[in-house]
Amino acid sequence: MLVVELAFTPAPERLAARPAHRAALGRLHAEGKLFAAGPWADDQGAMLVFAVERAELEEILAADPYYRSTPGVEVRAVREWAPVVGAASVNS
Repeated sequence: MLVVELAFTPAPERLAARPAHRAALGRLHAEGKLFAAGPWADDQGAMLVFAVERAELEEILAADPYYRSTPGVEVRAVREWAPVVGAASVNS
């Protein structure tokens, strides 16, 4: 699994782009590619957990302008995650 960490500013462009971005997230979740996503409680950023390989994640990020060209949105980190408990756990 891959975790994408976003940082937000209150730029109006971010808020205008959010409905289309959330629709894309809904499609990715329905396809089984997105495990979970949502903003931090203070709306200063978000975390998205993808169930895809890195190459496919790069395609997903490139296809949604929210990640790469929307003012007020910054991809802070992309990290590999290997949960040990829960529905997403990886058996070692």
